[in-house]
Amino acid sequence: MKLPAFPVILSILLVAFAPVIRADQTPEQFEVPVTAPEGLKFLLSLPDGYEADKEKAWPLMVFLHGAGERGDNLDLVKVHGPPKRVEAGEKFPFILASPQCPAGSWWSDEPVLELIDHLESTYRVDKTRIYLTGLSMGGYGTWHFATKAPKRFAAIAPVCGGGIPYKMQFIPHLPVWAFHGGQDSVVPLDESARLIKILRKNSNSGAKLTVYPKANHDSWTETYDNPELYKWFLSKSLTPNQ
Repeated sequence: MKLPAFPVILSILLVAFAPVIRADQTPEQFEVPVTAPEGLKFLLSLPDGYEADKEKAWPLMVFLHGAGERGDNLDLVKVHGPPKRVEAGEKFPFILASPQCPAGSWWSDEPVLELIDHLESTYRVDKTRIYLTGLSMGGYGTWHFATKAPKRFAAIAPVCGGGIPYKMQFIPHLPVWAFHGGQDSVVPLDESARLIKILRKNSNSGAKLTVYPKANHDSWTETYDNPELYKWFLSKSLTPNQ
């Protein structure tokens, strides 16, 4: 039986004009010129006794400020949180490092973990007792860096912050104490509540959330004025299997 001419001609044309598909892949590289070294300005407070005992390693607390304190004026970092208390004369029994986020940037874009590397290599830091805390934008930063480096911190305390729910799977072991205002109109309470709920569901039964029912966005003043927060931090340390 003779095939129709038209389908045969169409098949030949399709083969003749079909694009050539390469089976191989070529290695390529994209480069961006580096215009300036990466780094952060920070405030540093050393505990009483640091210079006297040259052998002792000390706990380290890293504090991340909020969006309003960004820039290149370190005095802004003293407005809230632990740096404010140090400025008022309080003595903490740990090394306190308070970096400043550059104007227009966010903590997730800054080398906070590299700053901790620097502190560990420069000062006598007890690597099993590194704590992270921050407020508002710094609260988001606290969640971010805890999930990015889940074995780095002995405990975290994010204040009126938030994070990515699925990343809570990375910190089922981490002591977490979150704080939030019940009337927060800037960062909704659910930003903290949903993360604590997921952590508890994922076997982190110690994760806790303190809510100030009448507080708006400023849930940090009462938080950082509470000596129980610092006692809680200092009671936490990494165990050998973490």
